[in-house]
Amino acid sequence: METLGEQGEAIAKVERGYVIIIDGSQPGKTVEVDIHAVRENVVFAEIVASES
Repeated sequence: METLGEQGEAIAKVERGYVIIIDGSQPGKTVEVDIHAVRENVVFAEIVASES
């Protein structure tokens, strides 16, 4: 994760200009996510696994 959003969600940027918004994560953390919504250039995801 790269940064926190206004409501505390983690935000990461990936290939092709997509931004991934993940509830419950923090910058610098590596997580595995399940994507539950895709928009034009934004993806919303939930954590399914996290590395300590």
